[in-house]
Amino acid sequence: MMEFWLFTLYPELFSGFLDTGLLGRAIRDQKLTVRLENFREFGLGKHKKVDDSICGGGAGMLLRPEPIVDALEEAEKKWGQKARRILISPRGTPFNQAKARQLAQLKEPLALICGRFEGFDERVSQFVEEEISLGDFVMMGGEVAAMALIEAVARLEESVIGNAESLEDESFEKGLLECAHYTKPPVFRGLAVPELLLGGDHKKIDAWRQESAKETTGQRRPDLLGQDRPGK
Repeated sequence: MMEFWLFTLYPELFSGFLDTGLLGRAIRDQKLTVRLENFREFGLGKHKKVDDSICGGGAGMLLRPEPIVDALEEAEKKWGQKARRILISPRGTPFNQAKARQLAQLKEPLALICGRFEGFDERVSQFVEEEISLGDFVMMGGEVAAMALIEAVARLEESVIGNAESLEDESFEKGLLECAHYTKPPVFRGLAVPELLLGGDHKKIDAWRQESAKETTGQRRPDLLGQDRPGK
């Protein structure tokens, strides 16, 4: 069973996310496990301090290493498993579908460590396996990025999504964006569904969808053309 451990200063941010939709159902049906750990509980002193000023000067505060590393080690002891430790950080490797597939194939729990303030003390990186970034931008914390990673990875588990075939032709699965799709009505404000899609000739429909995927990719993400299929 796929398992995620979330290390955060704000576990309450995940309540609605983990209770809703396919993800919530998978957790309730015990097809997916998500554990929450507030690493402030491992903070220093009476006030559970988790941050401090930056050595050498600079704006803002930095997360100290002790609460995070102590929380990780205590969780592994408590839950009896060694996790793959992942820092959510704008300095990390960009997250993509290939990385989602790689993580989905791992057997150990994924421990996602969400930063705040100006980030982590550099020494924290010595206690994790990798750092992952959601993209070339900065947010106020790592929680939203962790949610995105969980969504992308968990939906690759067949027991979570319920229909493995629905994953096969999605964007990035074959190195292309997904083709254009249509539903009812046949005509909306003068815009018609391509007639071929209504004819029932599945061989022609498959060919049209492949061409549509190439055209869409060329227009919107030409950088993807010519790349190897993700995960290959």
